[in-house]
Amino acid sequence: MATVTSSSGNTEVVTVRRTESRDVPAIISLFSSVTEDVFGRMDVTYLLELSNLALTLCNEKNEVMAHTAFLDYPNWNITDQAEWEPFLHENYPNNKCTPLNTLFVHLFVAKEGYAAGCSQEIVRKAFILLPDLQFILLFIPAEKRLGFSHSELDLGDVFERIVPAPLSHVERRFTLLACPRHRWHPQLYVRQARLEDYDDLMLIWTPQSETLKETYGEYLLVDLIEREGEENQAAVCEVGGTAVGFMSLCSDVNISLLQECFDLGPFHGLCKPHPEDILEVPRKPSVQGDEDESNQTSQQPEPVSSQNLEHVPGADAAVQKDGAVTVSQTEPLVDSQGSAAPLLETGEEGDLHPVNGGASNVFSIRLFCIDEQYKSRSLDFLQYAFNVFPDRDLCVILVPHHVPEFPLIRSFVRAVPSCPSRLGRELYVFHRAGLLTSFNVRKAATSDLEGVKRLIENLSLNENMWNDSKLFTETRTDPDGMPLQAFVAEVLDQVVGVAVTRDEMDTEYIRSHYNIEDFINFNDHQQEEHGHLFHFVLNPVFHHYAKYFLKEILRLGHKSSLYYPIYPEYVESKFQHPCAHSLTSALHYMAPVRPRRQIVYPLQELGVSAPSEQVSKDQLKYSLNLINRKLVLEPKVCINSRIVVVGASDVGISFLETLIFWPRLKFNNLTLISIHDLPGKDPLISKYRRFLINSHCFNDEDYAQMSLCAWVNVVVGKMTSINRSAKYVVVSKEKVPYDYLVLCTGQSYQALAPMGEYISEVTSQWPQRYTEKVPSNLFTLNDAQDCFEAALWLEEHRLIKSTENIIVYGNTIDTYTTVEGLLSLGIEGSRIHLVWAPPGSASPCLLEATLEQAVCEALEGARVVVHPNSILAQWGHGDNGLLTWAAFTTASTLLHLQCSAFFSFAYRTLDYDIFKAVTDACLVFDGRVVIDTEFHTNDASIRAAGPLTKFSRRYYRDELTHSNFNSKEIGFELAVSMLSLFDSKLQPSSEPPEGSDRLIPVYRRCKVQGGVLPGGYNYLHISKPGIPVPLDVEIDPYDRGTEIVTGEASQGNYFRIHFSRYNMVDSITCFSKEPFPVSNYICLYGQHERLLNDLYYRWGAGQLTDLYSYFREPWSLAIYHDRFIDLQKELHQMLMSEEVPGQLPRLKPGRPSLREPVLRYLRHHRAQLPMYAPTDPYRLLPPAAGSQGLKLDKDGHSGSSRSPTPAQEPS
Repeated sequence: MATVTSSSGNTEVVTVRRTESRDVPAIISLFSSVTEDVFGRMDVTYLLELSNLALTLCNEKNEVMAHTAFLDYPNWNITDQAEWEPFLHENYPNNKCTPLNTLFVHLFVAKEGYAAGCSQEIVRKAFILLPDLQFILLFIPAEKRLGFSHSELDLGDVFERIVPAPLSHVERRFTLLACPRHRWHPQLYVRQARLEDYDDLMLIWTPQSETLKETYGEYLLVDLIEREGEENQAAVCEVGGTAVGFMSLCSDVNISLLQECFDLGPFHGLCKPHPEDILEVPRKPSVQGDEDESNQTSQQPEPVSSQNLEHVPGADAAVQKDGAVTVSQTEPLVDSQGSAAPLLETGEEGDLHPVNGGASNVFSIRLFCIDEQYKSRSLDFLQYAFNVFPDRDLCVILVPHHVPEFPLIRSFVRAVPSCPSRLGRELYVFHRAGLLTSFNVRKAATSDLEGVKRLIENLSLNENMWNDSKLFTETRTDPDGMPLQAFVAEVLDQVVGVAVTRDEMDTEYIRSHYNIEDFINFNDHQQEEHGHLFHFVLNPVFHHYAKYFLKEILRLGHKSSLYYPIYPEYVESKFQHPCAHSLTSALHYMAPVRPRRQIVYPLQELGVSAPSEQVSKDQLKYSLNLINRKLVLEPKVCINSRIVVVGASDVGISFLETLIFWPRLKFNNLTLISIHDLPGKDPLISKYRRFLINSHCFNDEDYAQMSLCAWVNVVVGKMTSINRSAKYVVVSKEKVPYDYLVLCTGQSYQALAPMGEYISEVTSQWPQRYTEKVPSNLFTLNDAQDCFEAALWLEEHRLIKSTENIIVYGNTIDTYTTVEGLLSLGIEGSRIHLVWAPPGSASPCLLEATLEQAVCEALEGARVVVHPNSILAQWGHGDNGLLTWAAFTTASTLLHLQCSAFFSFAYRTLDYDIFKAVTDACLVFDGRVVIDTEFHTNDASIRAAGPLTKFSRRYYRDELTHSNFNSKEIGFELAVSMLSLFDSKLQPSSEPPEGSDRLIPVYRRCKVQGGVLPGGYNYLHISKPGIPVPLDVEIDPYDRGTEIVTGEASQGNYFRIHFSRYNMVDSITCFSKEPFPVSNYICLYGQHERLLNDLYYRWGAGQLTDLYSYFREPWSLAIYHDRFIDLQKELHQMLMSEEVPGQLPRLKPGRPSLREPVLRYLRHHRAQLPMYAPTDPYRLLPPAAGSQGLKLDKDGHSGSSRSPTPAQEPS
């Protein structure tokens, strides 16, 4: 906070923040009579879309006092944005402005009388936010054109006039004003520490003592200053003779430990090059590195050692003693085939790692602290540090995982941890050459090809990069004729980076399939301003310049946005990610874009009214990442805390999805422990998912559009132990450390133990887990991989066409879907024995008797043998250990069946290994893992969610568990509860009501079950969250609501929709021979019957005979749109604003006022909803065949809402 004084002497306490779109009206209100004269006509909304940095100054009442917009090219269109640097040097010689260190003011407005003080605070904040920024420039019309001097602009002494060249014609039209850094936030003077600095430093040390102790351990400041010598150095930075920062340096580094715990290939193992070095090793998958960081490893540099690099004072040149310029180049970690060098050093456990024979080339930062006011200038220490150790080219710092990222390490490169790392810290590395400021980006030329070739020759995708770079220099187009652009980054005339882009032609598809408008206002961007990033390679030494490289690509290419897709690994075509795009290390600076839920269009019924092919086409799904002008200088908060998720369940995937797409934050250490790797990696396996019922939380398209593999590290195996004191879990005898552990394994089907021949009724001992070795033909299916392996086993053992029996035993709906799956494989129904287990605590298979009857008839028609309630008594093994027969006891007889395969769905509970790990770790267990309403277990570092949990008994709701709610919603809420630890904006603004911690949260999203049942029936049941019970007991005779049914189950056209007493949809059941759009029907849940085109009226008038065709009519498509909930919220707010306490009653909104938002909604989403044709303010929808149009009334509508930020709950 700061204080500004007006010209009349009034003062205001102000803060400076980044501008938001909601500030636009207040900014426009600050326009004065001279604003247009100085800056020209301005569309503020459009200007904010293009601004690299926009700052707003507010007072204590949060009123906007001033605003400034900065761009990376001159205002007034003085010259082309890509050509301003030579223009500036031609007309204003001897200036030191470069695209790296310069921004231009395009708009400044302030409250009358406060311009001078506000401008000072804004430019000071700009220099603090951007450490590399050295100059802020402003072009204003010449005094003759303006009619007054620039000194009369009330900007105080912020800007000074720059004198142009004698023959320049620019001065006739414009005057250039400049604001240099040194006047407002100068670089710090760094020197050797002295004992006299102790008192000054203690003023900084004392408030930060606890944090410093956690970060660096126990140190005495006076000892660090006194023990300076050849190996230990201490430095301070001072302002006005007062020390404001301290850094302790040490050249004695345990290199062998760091080499063991981190992948240091990109930095030559922190050693100097040696003739006997062996650098190529087969990489062991990292538990902690992500895909973005692994690319840095593939760009392994040869560090520039002090033997051939002499740094010239000023940090602007690195020259060999013979005058030749050298900057490190890339080296391979493995070759394109992944083969390793033959001679490698072997560790104790047989692991191979590089051999570095050279001397140490590194020093470390042992301790660092700086006054909060000057923390953005932390990098000023490094020039002094490298001068102190002239023979070392690398600087490292170790930081605990839980310590928030501070400005100093944002310029360092994070080293990829090895697997497993026994050093519980993050390692950051900085190369001496990274101090060079002569980083220049320009369009590639033919003369750059040799440098590009050297840069990429050892990368795995170098051929594609090389070909695209050549195409640009030769034809400027790709093989499809699309314009191609290539850019190179160079330092001292040496190529250190290359990027290849082209125009993005699929903008309509991107707009309709991704939440791109959470980041940009699409209508403010021209088609040619959207670019597609194909390749981006940058030497790791200059990784901290990646965002400036991207900024220059946008400026030089005249683009406002760049898109980077990540295709799934299984795609085999020219779109395949490994073939068409190289993995970019710039992914760290890009924002992942959440996909949008799509309408399933009835294209045949719509005919010419269907959306365009760009919107409705079915193409390969991919994960989309974005960078634009607004985001390129907006830093993300990097979270290094190790978050380990156990279980790839719907809850676990939803949790990870929420963290990945959360704005402002980037999680570097997300780890998923999964028995079968990431779901959705192989669509051939996913098709066997039909053996089990589907929750419709995620499908293969969702997994492709998330691209979890780019952000999440996967450890394949089963957790068998939790060490709470040391904070690690054991997976396949390997230790996986964590800071926060999230248990999301859910419940799974377990092998059931036979109870004995004479047990004919259910007892307290039934069911029990089978404790011996499970036969290979006893299958418990829990995911698509299990289903695939079972089907593969049946095929390999030639049981598809044999005559042997297959037993399906259980009491859940999965028994039905598995029988249908077996029939679909071609197995004869007469060989399948469906044996029903006694009903347990689980809900009935089908809640409606008519559906149960239709399925039973289908089973009979397929000749599947069905046996009533039976208890597994005994089974027998053959010589090969396989099950050959099974015996069951019923109420009257003993059933004996021969079998070649046995599918068990009778016993679903917590996996035994997970149970043992939980109980051995002394987590409270009461049939399930006990949690509170915030997902906490009795360990503050361990959370749990999903069906494996139950609420503590203090809530007195033992019957309610997470099993009764939507898993995707549970995962989202779990993530939000954890995000409050890392995102300060999520902290509650007020204390929750007293006693709210004793109430179970209300979850609102519907529960969904779907699958294919015997007879080929497509089944879907959508219900409100809660404990499912049969319909005959569910309906309260005093609160029946309304039920509408069309079709018959036996005919395969059954559709049932039930409304609550408030006329809201609370359950839907579909039972059809034909497939239907599940995602569309899920949108109907929670909607009012009036919204469904007066459904009650049409039903009473006898106009409804088929709900399937009714919900395919064009009027309904707007309801399926993912933005429809926004329209509902807007209309609801208009209706609720009729009366405001303390104000006169407002006029009731009329039909025209309610229709206007609807018309605006339809116009904005015209591409997705072309079947609607509003023509005038009073006509909502044209009449369609069999419908009267979409109706909206004054009733509020329930349902989950979409947040206006990218941090929305997934639809």
